Amino acid sequence: MEQLSEHIGYLNTPLGIIKIEANKEAIIALNFTSLNDFELKQLHPTDNILIKEAKQELVAYFDRKLFSFHVPLAPKGTEFQKRVWKELTEISYGVTNTYKDISLKLDSPQSVRAVGTANGANPIPIIIPCHRVIGADGSMVGYSGGLWRKQFLLGLEGARSLKLF
Repeated sequence: MEQLSEHIGYLNTPLGIIKIEANKEAIIALNFTSLNDFELKQLHPTDNILIKEAKQELVAYFDRKLFSFHVPLAPKGTEFQKRVWKELTEISYGVTNTYKDISLKLDSPQSVRAVGTANGANPIPIIIPCHRVIGADGSMVGYSGGLWRKQFLLGLEGARSLKLF
């Protein structure tokens, strides 16, 4: 069943403006946009209670007052991707795991690359904390929003020092 966005909201954050999409039951997408404040004011968002809840939680997260999200999520993906994304939600605030760590938790040690691909396809970054996954050597590898955002998020959470590249 296709998950259509029935509602769209926008939030200005330290990482730029984020677009949040929801259906009647859950948040289905969160994307970094290239909008500026002026362009944002021209839009007519269709917020619903779930988008408002996501915005409140994101604001609290960026203010270091929220350490885990509770808004309902319904990311669209394959069964394997959903298993990976579920595992990502189990990584605690300020903690990092490697792609190999995730593959071992899924009882699929040969799926390191598939875990990386699923991590990169995460449709709800920040809330599903794919930024907490790093390379085996401690390097910050890949982030759909750009490595500078990943570095910011890990710094916000007080994660241990990481190699930039």
